[in-house]
Amino acid sequence: MQRMLAFARGRDVVLTLPAANEDALPGIEWGRFDALFTPAYWRGQAWQHEELGTYAPGPLGRDLAEEVAVCLLGGHGIPAELGLAAFERLRRLGLLRGAPDAAELERALAEPLAVRGRMRRYRFPRAKARALSGALRALPGIDPGLPDRALRDALVSLPGVGPKTASWIVRNFRASDDVAIVDVHIARAGRIAGFIAPGWDPARHYFAMEAAFLRFAAAIGVRASVLDGLMWDHMRRLGPLAREAEAWGAQRGRYCSAGAGVFGTPSAAAPQATTRDSFGNRAAATSPPSAPNGQKPRPRAEAQRCRVASSAPASRQSRLPGLA
Repeated sequence: MQRMLAFARGRDVVLTLPAANEDALPGIEWGRFDALFTPAYWRGQAWQHEELGTYAPGPLGRDLAEEVAVCLLGGHGIPAELGLAAFERLRRLGLLRGAPDAAELERALAEPLAVRGRMRRYRFPRAKARALSGALRALPGIDPGLPDRALRDALVSLPGVGPKTASWIVRNFRASDDVAIVDVHIARAGRIAGFIAPGWDPARHYFAMEAAFLRFAAAIGVRASVLDGLMWDHMRRLGPLAREAEAWGAQRGRYCSAGAGVFGTPSAAAPQATTRDSFGNRAAATSPPSAPNGQKPRPRAEAQRCRVASSAPASRQSRLPGLA
């Protein structure tokens, strides 16, 4: 058993977690809550944010049309802050009502946007303007009362909207736990934690990755909509460290057992370093070892559990993100 302690809203709070070597999912151990990117880490981070009331899912727009617009304007290759700035401009100009003209949308998107005190240009203004114009024109043909997954599937028919964007719309608009926004950040977190296969990518295996993510969220007791936002933000902020952790896992010979989403690593303990993540929490992070003579270590033939070694005590004081 592990006990995670925190101080929130003027009181001490305690989270009890299974022992690090117990399974969260078959073949995937909980790991330590103070080791980055383990199932216990994600449960502990979600719990802290539950205490603070952060990462609560909800809409970015005022109706379904605006939610389609804000999600379509974001996505791959467009920083979140830039996409939101573009959305706010179009809404302020009244260009998200009815059936906006693509040329008018393009002119508005082509002008530089103020983002965190700097003027930045929106990427792909012509392509996004055409997609957004077409999507808003076609949207009245979709029943907004459909169940979450059926609504997601219907939204995929809109110009410029794929499974990820459609899932993003439904997750926000409905605060849905039946869909997931699977992107590079969620995929990386899943590969490190052990519930997403190394060869999967969102473009080709979206729904398999979504199903694996939803199983993982249920197994660790976190709402999928909350875990999705939490993972995305942590992996984005901790980008270099997250990529290093993923590379180390690949170097150590992680593999997936026939579609089960279960990974293994050699059981040798990794060197430990105590670090502080960007949310102010101390965490035990593994340092990627070098393979002997520059050779890549081979995975063991037998299936092994995904585990994170740590010498830190199981019960320790943790700090809530954002608190002094």
